[in-house]
Amino acid sequence: MTVETLSTNRAHGGVQGVYRHASAVTGTDMTFSVYVPPHAPGAKLPLLWYLSGLTCTHANVTDKGEYRRACAELGVIFVAPDTSPRGEEVPDDSAYDFGQGAGFYVDATEAPWSANFRMRSYIEQELPALVAAEFPADMDRQGITGHSMGGHGALTIGLRNPDRFRSISAFSPIVAPSQVPWGEKALSGYLGADRSAWRAYDACALIADGARAAELLVDIGDADQFLAEQLRPELLADACAAAGIPLTLRMQPGYDHSYHFISTFMADHVAWHAERLGR
Repeated sequence: MTVETLSTNRAHGGVQGVYRHASAVTGTDMTFSVYVPPHAPGAKLPLLWYLSGLTCTHANVTDKGEYRRACAELGVIFVAPDTSPRGEEVPDDSAYDFGQGAGFYVDATEAPWSANFRMRSYIEQELPALVAAEFPADMDRQGITGHSMGGHGALTIGLRNPDRFRSISAFSPIVAPSQVPWGEKALSGYLGADRSAWRAYDACALIADGARAAELLVDIGDADQFLAEQLRPELLADACAAAGIPLTLRMQPGYDHSYHFISTFMADHVAWHAERLGR
């Protein structure tokens, strides 16, 4: 795959880059960002994937996530993909919570979405192969995190691929999309009415069906405007307790759903992942 460099900037001794490539999986050009910290020539570094939420692109966390200092100090590559395919020929919806910007990290099976909306395969297969080929990444040491819809993506992708991801965390994740309005709209639209097909994209359902992780870290603001209706962290707590999965669920007083919240605790998450990726 040919990778086009859109920009590079020096930051904390490393390089923050933004890149574009033609995706065979989505049938579109896809843009993503990668921060590579300072490192010795020939070194291979652990990497942390960050999946963004509704309406976002790679740029939201790249501009506002405040991860670079921690990644530079701890020697962690930070990869931020887009949230969906984009373009004039790509199907879209007028609502912010469906269509472009709202891929939900699924492989759609329903028309017209199935032609392009294959974010599961893009994140699990195509983009990792590109990152491995183009950057000094140790693919045996990967962690994954994300925010909101991206937190849902991080939990489900991490739970489906326990041999690939040594560490899984999330900020304000949608933990049970089958049981909340955002998820019911997205999963029915992309996957159809058969709710059994949704279970592969629902963290709580995956755990109930036998998926396991060594441990999970989740941060949520107790002033998050989506907490009660859309996020439902108590469902994840119940699922982890029943399965014996150690869950650190931190309700952060006074914080909302914004990047002010994410940036406050981003360094904590980078350090948490770095410790586990360094073992």
